[in-house]
Amino acid sequence: MTDRPIRLKFNGRTVPAVLYDNPAANSLYTQLPATLLFSDYGRQEVNARIPRKLTMKGMPEGCDPEIGDIGYNVAGVVVLHYSKIGYFKGTAVLGHIDADVSIFQGWDKPVEVSIDPVA
Repeated sequence: MTDRPIRLKFNGRTVPAVLYDNPAANSLYTQLPATLLFSDYGRQEVNARIPRKLTMKGMPEGCDPEIGDIGYNVAGVVVLHYSKIGYFKGTAVLGHIDADVSIFQGWDKPVEVSIDPVA
């Protein structure tokens, strides 16, 4: 399997991204398309709960996501990182956003984001 393109749609925008070929990202891909309600968390990321938790089998114990990474927390939360947060146990990198991620900053209320596979 290879990395798979996806797109995020919100507030009239369409943002390209990619999901990597790893067990957690593949688990998310099986749940697409999906519309999730993302909220700002700590002025460093926006995140949303997903209907079914992703598998972490075969994933590293934790990660240090980069700005623009799509992440996952074992609590069942998908994360769009717009700042550097450092290493956290129980997290994984699912993919990366191919756009200026400052568009996620300053969300003062929850935003519906559609995540769709690109055919």
